[in-house]
Amino acid sequence: MEGSHQKPHAIMIPYPLQGHVIPFVHLAMKLALKGFTITFVNTQSIHHQISKAQPHITGEDIFAEARKSGLDIRYETVGDGLPLGFDRSLNHDQFMECILHVFSAHVDELVGKTVLSDPPITCLIADTFYVWPSMIAKKYNLVNVSFWTEPALVLTLYYHLGLLRKHGHFASNDNREDTIDYIPGVRAIEPRDLMSYLQATDTLTVVHRIIYKAFEDVKKADIIVCNTVQELESKTISALHQKQPTYAIGPIFPTGFTKSIVATSMWSESDCTQWLNTKSHGSVLYISFGSYAHTSKHDIVEIANGLLFSGVNFIWVLRPDIVSSDETDFLPIGFEDNIKDRGLIVPWCCQIMVISHPAIGGFLTHCGWNSILESIWCNVPLICFPLLTDQFTNRKLVVDDWRIGLNLCDKKSITRQEVAEKINHLMKGKISDELRNEIKKVRKTLENAMETDGSSERNFNQFIKDVKDTIQKRRGIATWKLDNSSSFNLV
Repeated sequence: MEGSHQKPHAIMIPYPLQGHVIPFVHLAMKLALKGFTITFVNTQSIHHQISKAQPHITGEDIFAEARKSGLDIRYETVGDGLPLGFDRSLNHDQFMECILHVFSAHVDELVGKTVLSDPPITCLIADTFYVWPSMIAKKYNLVNVSFWTEPALVLTLYYHLGLLRKHGHFASNDNREDTIDYIPGVRAIEPRDLMSYLQATDTLTVVHRIIYKAFEDVKKADIIVCNTVQELESKTISALHQKQPTYAIGPIFPTGFTKSIVATSMWSESDCTQWLNTKSHGSVLYISFGSYAHTSKHDIVEIANGLLFSGVNFIWVLRPDIVSSDETDFLPIGFEDNIKDRGLIVPWCCQIMVISHPAIGGFLTHCGWNSILESIWCNVPLICFPLLTDQFTNRKLVVDDWRIGLNLCDKKSITRQEVAEKINHLMKGKISDELRNEIKKVRKTLENAMETDGSSERNFNQFIKDVKDTIQKRRGIATWKLDNSSSFNLV
């Protein structure tokens, strides 16, 4: 029994959105391969959506297949405070109020029940957007690891919210519009490239209240790990590391960049392989706006007409709720008849399988961070159409810093003419060649980081060492207290 108690046991709790669950799952697998016991916690709602989309899941456990290969990953679900049938997408603010006020009580109860499992839980790995990790970690004497699933640039802007406020770039009556050049580790950034919540005029929404609390709480974490690459954001990571241990351990992909054996998709996936096999190398534009963000009917209509004008082949992932859960009729009349065999529209697909297909030559994306990393890995240049939150800041990295993509829209409103023009620039010609040359360089950076002696692998090993050292230190303190105080109660 004593030997098993030396094994680190992390309880991992992703934010209940698909873009957060995916890197958490891949990190859980990576840690389990390094000898960790993992208890992975999804909300009941997320688990219900995954199970509904993928009926082949064994029983109530998305990690059943992973355990067959010897990985010690346990699985739990927890309520988020709302009934399963509640439409979280349509009622975003009510959902977020529950995450802010109710969810922590459910997590506390779950951790209390599982903390003394065998081996005992010694580490909490929680999404940085949660407001409660320091409280739970302190209560149960756990190493507090904050997992940031987006680029370090976004983390540091939230981290230094006080500076942005002090200088009048955020939450003032009339926000300044000049260049921001005072954030540690960030050379310069324009206000238009801040995350949507930092550009908003109403700064008292539920999401703002979550951001204020979460980014004070992260400052109490023992360790921060980021799904990014040190060489891509070296100054930003270094500046954060000076404040508290911060490690770039990305990109966190499934082994071999193939479809994961762990189900994470919340929609039933269409298989596009047969259709793609009929198309020539690099001739297909892939379009997807992610799992959660919404856009307007006007934008969908302009993109659809731009696709018609461009003449390119395309796969377009159109979630039924892309405009809203109530409005599902948003394509122009006759659009699907006009595209004939050069276009394929699906409600969802396995993105890794699609963008790694040789027929894919470009990606029109909402600029979710997972999508950007996957595109870089597949040498697929991007057209950027950010919709909310970090996506505007991610676009800056893609278009301005790394020069691996184009803006979809340079003006206030999308037009079909500009959509067609940008698609043609992306898919062929001089601009296309330049983008492809640059993305190969960035891809090489990712590849090097993931080598045995690469920065991400070294940082990952250092992170594990820090976790184990902190566990030992805490154990030593707890043992000393037990020896010296009959009234001390170790929970």
